[in-house]
Amino acid sequence: MSPPSGGDGVTGAVTGQVVDAFADETDDERRRRLRTVVAASLLGTTIEWYDFFLYATAASLVFNTLFFPDTSTFVGTMLSFATFAVGFVVRPIGGVVFGHIGDRIGRKRTLAVTMVLMGVATALMGVLPTAAQVGVLAPILLLCLRILQGFALGGEWAGAVLLAVEHSPKRRRGLFGSIPQVGLALGLALGTGVFALLQVIFDDEQFLAYGWRIAFLVSIVLVAIGFVVRLKVDETPAFQEVDALAQKSSAPLREVVVPPNTRNTVLGLLARWGEGSAFNTWGVFAIAYATTQLDLARVPVLAAVTVAALVMAVLLPVSGLLSDRHGPRRV
Repeated sequence: MSPPSGGDGVTGAVTGQVVDAFADETDDERRRRLRTVVAASLLGTTIEWYDFFLYATAASLVFNTLFFPDTSTFVGTMLSFATFAVGFVVRPIGGVVFGHIGDRIGRKRTLAVTMVLMGVATALMGVLPTAAQVGVLAPILLLCLRILQGFALGGEWAGAVLLAVEHSPKRRRGLFGSIPQVGLALGLALGTGVFALLQVIFDDEQFLAYGWRIAFLVSIVLVAIGFVVRLKVDETPAFQEVDALAQKSSAPLREVVVPPNTRNTVLGLLARWGEGSAFNTWGVFAIAYATTQLDLARVPVLAAVTVAALVMAVLLPVSGLLSDRHGPRRV
């Protein structure tokens, strides 16, 4: 979801449109707009990642027992994480589809759609029947909802970053670009924190019977709040310029993958692999490993991941500021 580039005439006209988009706003109006953008990006991604990582925490503690009960502990955990991995497989598809939609109808409306999809999928997980109740249909339904989650998050993540960066002051793009990532950390902290609280409130039998469902149903309230906030944000200047000039690409995906953009696209994808693998190891798989293989108590493990995620949330804006000062590639 990026504005197309063209010859000097198009570029000059586009640049002019960017300047004019908010040319008449006062300093107070500008600050108010940027605060709304920050709130929409941060709150939206926090809720979306809460939903996404809630599944991961449940995969470690609940789904292996309730949805894959006829397997060994190891196989059940692996099957549970396999359904978790499906969300990552579908994410690029969601990114492509909603990226194209976002270039057509705007970031604002696209992000509202992805939030609703994610919220509905998560809430439905909270009312799913278990394998003991409906047999093999239970893991099939769980898998379908996980696919919907991954599809929605693919569009959410790209759109949220663009919403923040395209509204940002020119010399603060790193800082504004870090805001959606802060939402990721807060979403993980919120998900593991809620599960830790439920573990304290309910005993093991109550937690497996109905306690875990509360964390998923809470998503409805969070999504409603996030949806209202997102509707208050202005469309980004970059989309306004493209929309006004009718310079929308007929095949935006092709422009990303064909030369001369192929090299940077592939390198950008590869650059995320190491970071993504490390993050999901300590943020997701570590919970299952610590509780099943090391026999550590669930609440302290969940608390440790929650604290680590909060540390990450604090340091992310620092990285954004450093990238503004020294360049993102160097940082």
